[in-house]
Amino acid sequence: MSNTQQQVQQIEINIDMAKKQIAVRKAILELESNTNFKKVILEGYFETEASRLVLLKSDIEMQKPEDQEHIIRQIDAIGTFRQYLGTCIALGSMSEKALADDLETHDELLSEDLEEEAA
Repeated sequence: MSNTQQQVQQIEINIDMAKKQIAVRKAILELESNTNFKKVILEGYFETEASRLVLLKSDIEMQKPEDQEHIIRQIDAIGTFRQYLGTCIALGSMSEKALADDLETHDELLSEDLEEEAA
């Protein structure tokens, strides 16, 4: 396999990954505009539940170390999920920008490979 063919193969892998990340970004953005997702996740989990847990953390009845650890794990879970969604959106945005370049590079490499074969 020539160096150009290896490069083409790698670019095709990059294109495939970029398309998948773009699709995930699109799906998350569609979810965020869905009223049920807004109600259950964006408002219910990220806001209401997060506030409830912060208040619960200071509750006098919840001061045992195991209770505090449990509350902190739940708060961390909210942050982790929110960060996951944000990361997926960011990766999708970067992939959108990179996809056009990768497609152009792919076409250039294929042209070069054809020229090499013809020579």
